[in-house]
Amino acid sequence: MQLLSGDARRAVFAPLDDGALRSEAVVRRVGSAIALGLLGDGEQLPTETDLATMLRVSTVTLREALAELRKLGLVETRRGRGGGSFARAREDVLGELADARLAELGTTDLRELGDVHGALAAAAARLAASRASRTEIARLRDIVDRLAEAGTVTGQRRTDGRWYVELAACAQSVRLTMQEMDLHLELGQLPWPPAHAPGLLDVIVAGHRAVVDAIEDRDAARARALAEAHIETRTLWAIELRLQRLGGAGAVVAQRDVS
Repeated sequence: MQLLSGDARRAVFAPLDDGALRSEAVVRRVGSAIALGLLGDGEQLPTETDLATMLRVSTVTLREALAELRKLGLVETRRGRGGGSFARAREDVLGELADARLAELGTTDLRELGDVHGALAAAAARLAASRASRTEIARLRDIVDRLAEAGTVTGQRRTDGRWYVELAACAQSVRLTMQEMDLHLELGQLPWPPAHAPGLLDVIVAGHRAVVDAIEDRDAARARALAEAHIETRTLWAIELRLQRLGGAGAVVAQRDVS
């Protein structure tokens, strides 16, 4: 578990590779890391100099981003001894950032994100079916149970992200786990489907449980197919929400059963 935490921090503070303005990219990176729980509420950020070096941005760019994060209420800066910049989890602000990011992406972008996530999750599920220990499978079940009981959007999003990271870890591949973490930093910038349709949480939970059942049965083909189908449906949800914002199609896939 400690290894995953260290890898997660490495992904959060990895150099930026974003077509947006650099300060906006920093805001998105930090915002999605907070949304996914990779940066905890109240957790101290590295110093400005260190953070700028990690992200490969200028200190001027970093300060612009921190100023915007402070304005949004996602970062609090304290002066004096024991001071620094600290992450703050605010559901309302994270939701606004997610909606803004969705508006910037086209349906092709969302489809490509879904394609990559589907490939990663399917590979992780297939490998986990042959490699995961009983303890690791029990951990996956525990995370699904916690997701079903999570009472806040932030808690649900964080638990769901943790499930995918743990699924990759069950494949016993550090590279696959890192790729899943990197991808979730980008996915964490998008709206959480149950925030707009609470009933979708039950569909997500059922989908995760079906994958864990297949892994426990050591059925690699079924685990892969279920994981891939689940991501396909979630991608359709994101595209549907995007079309709704444009005044397009109605919600025709929202309640599709992926289990």
